[in-house]
Amino acid sequence: MSVAVPSRPCCPKSVLSIAGSDSSGGAGIQADIKTIEALGLYAQTAVTALTAQNTTGVAAVAATEPPMVAAQIDAVFADIVPDAVKVGMIPSGDVARAVVDRLRAHGACNIVVDPVMVATSGAVLADEGTVSEELFGMAAVVTPNISEAEVLLGRVARQECRIASEADAEHAAKALARHFDCAFLVKGGHGAHDANDVLATPEGDVCWLRAGRVDNPNTHGTGCTLSSAIACGLAQGLDVPSAVEDAKKYLEGCLRAHLDLGRGSGPLDHMWRFF
Repeated sequence: MSVAVPSRPCCPKSVLSIAGSDSSGGAGIQADIKTIEALGLYAQTAVTALTAQNTTGVAAVAATEPPMVAAQIDAVFADIVPDAVKVGMIPSGDVARAVVDRLRAHGACNIVVDPVMVATSGAVLADEGTVSEELFGMAAVVTPNISEAEVLLGRVARQECRIASEADAEHAAKALARHFDCAFLVKGGHGAHDANDVLATPEGDVCWLRAGRVDNPNTHGTGCTLSSAIACGLAQGLDVPSAVEDAKKYLEGCLRAHLDLGRGSGPLDHMWRFF
C-alpha cells in the first residue's frame, strides 16, 4: 500500500517542544523533533532536563536550571514564533513555574501537555511538585496514560484511585477535564488487548478513539510521539479530536514499522512514511 509522504512548504508551521533529552534518542526531545519533522513541520526545543538512559531504563536525571529553561523559551518566541507547544518532562516545581510564566508572557497557544511522571521502564522522572494546575489550565489537551491519570485523579480526589475498566477511564477523563478546565485524553495504549483512548472536554463531551493493539514490544517514546503529533495537528488548524485521531494513525504507523533496536523496549520508527 502506498502512503503519501507529507510535503513541507517554504514557511512551515512550527512546534516548540519543552521536554527532557533522551540520550538514546527514542523519547523526549529527540522523539518530538523526529515526529514534528516527519509530519512536515519545523521543530524547536527548550530542554528541561538531561537524562542518561537507553532502552533498558533511566540511569540518571539532571534538571536544567529554571532561568535557562525560561531563556530558551524566550529565545524561541523572540524569533520563530511557534504555532503550537508540546510540554513533556517537567523535573521540578521551579521549572514548572518558569514554563508557565514564559508561556503566559508570550501568549502561547495550542499547548499539549504530556505529564511525564514515570518512564515505561518504571523510573520516576518527576517529583511531587511538578504537576501545575496553571499549566494544565493553559492547555488545549493533556495526555496522561492510565498510571498518570490515576496519580492525577488521586490528587484531585485526595484518595487512591485505580482505573481498571473503560468506565473508570471515562470517569477519570471527565473528572480531570472538569477540574483542570481543559480537554483530557486518557490513553489506554498500555492495555493488553487494545489501544483505546478516551477524550473528554470540560463541558462533559466524551469521545472514544478506538484502535487495535499493535503486537510490538518496542514502545519507547510512544507518549512523547503521540503528544507531539497532536501538537502538529493543532498547529495546522485541526480541532482537538481531529488532531488526536490523526496523531493516533501516525503512531500506529510508527509501531507497525517494527523497528528493533536495543536490548530493552526499543524506539519507534518515526520516519516510517519515508521508507
